Amino acid sequence: MEKVCVLGLGYIGLPTALLFATHNTKVVGVDINSDVVNSLKKGIPHFEEKGLPELLKEALDKKTFETSTEVVEADVFIICVQTPLDKEYHVADLEFVVLGCEMIIPYLKKGNMVIIESTISPGSSENLFRKTLEKSGLKAGKDFYLVHTPERAIPGNTIYEMINNHRIIGGLTKEGTEKARKLYEKFVPKNKIHCTDAKTAEIVKLMENTYRDLNIALANEFAIMSEELGIDVWETIKYANFHPRVDILKPGPGVGGHCIAIDPWFLVETTLNAQLIQMARSINDSMPYYTLRLTKQILGSEIEFPMITILGVAYKGNVDDTRETPALKYIHLAEKYGMQIKIHDPLCKEFDGGELLPLEEAVKDSDCIVVITDHDVFKELDPAKIAKLVKQKNVLDTRNVLDHEKWRKEGFKIKILGDNK
Repeated sequence: MEKVCVLGLGYIGLPTALLFATHNTKVVGVDINSDVVNSLKKGIPHFEEKGLPELLKEALDKKTFETSTEVVEADVFIICVQTPLDKEYHVADLEFVVLGCEMIIPYLKKGNMVIIESTISPGSSENLFRKTLEKSGLKAGKDFYLVHTPERAIPGNTIYEMINNHRIIGGLTKEGTEKARKLYEKFVPKNKIHCTDAKTAEIVKLMENTYRDLNIALANEFAIMSEELGIDVWETIKYANFHPRVDILKPGPGVGGHCIAIDPWFLVETTLNAQLIQMARSINDSMPYYTLRLTKQILGSEIEFPMITILGVAYKGNVDDTRETPALKYIHLAEKYGMQIKIHDPLCKEFDGGELLPLEEAVKDSDCIVVITDHDVFKELDPAKIAKLVKQKNVLDTRNVLDHEKWRKEGFKIKILGDNK
């Protein structure tokens, strides 16, 4: 049985490891966090994802999956570590991928394959990672295979999308690409695997997420424009999307997550012709400022140090992922203006930007409730109960997710981002 060593057991690494482990592959999952390793040994995933507990149980029952804090010998090494943005220079921080390569070096043998699933800037495989791995004395393309196959899955539906989404595979050599194709055919349908060269594979995902970032920036610009024109952007976008070749996304308080808010910068660093991409990033990064401006308009100038309740700090609805969430920037900005912040997110277990509180405690004595995340659970909130706890009945819904009429009946003043009717 082929043996795979997966480095990094986060949102992508763990599902990847388990899918191989449940498809006739011996897998060792490696993570430097011993708490993660120990939790998985007990059959407990360290983050929420639909179908993940069941997949973990199946892999453990089959005895095809084990975890370790150390890399082991294997036929295939898959690197699934994070690639954050260096925010000072707006370039890809590839330190963790390089570290993963260095951890593999003592175990790399002739005939092995190294696959990088982490999102990386174009040319990184052929240059930086090949150079790092060749410190082993082995040559990429001759002694071992080096391949990039970017993950393309969304939190909340990761496992389904890993199986059913199209998979792009690009190696330094055609032989390595073909070898990786056969590996992923264990759980990805053959007709959804597409083979190319490494640099093309590296840029594909960056293009996908940049496209979405530009689309969201357009929606956000429409929202600001609608405020000025006295119309409802949500209604106008709905009507515009009736056109068969138009698909405008939704506006909001900013873009978060590890992909859309970061990946466009990986393209910017590689070319001089990315003005539109940079402009879109600027628009989306400015939305927490705009959200704060709307908050101040709602409150007026009479309340000196208003109490603001944040509903939702996950970067998107119905997940517990707070990476790059626009809520964090909004909170920092609001606090600079003397606003007091209380936070409620029933899906998140922890948040770097402040203490997570139960709903009743979060809304008590609030001057304004600001909805940042479009969790479905917020649609079911009872405004009658909340009305008895708040100090001022003000709501800013940046996601257009609440039942506004129900809230208005309880005396709440509702402001929807992008609606100035």
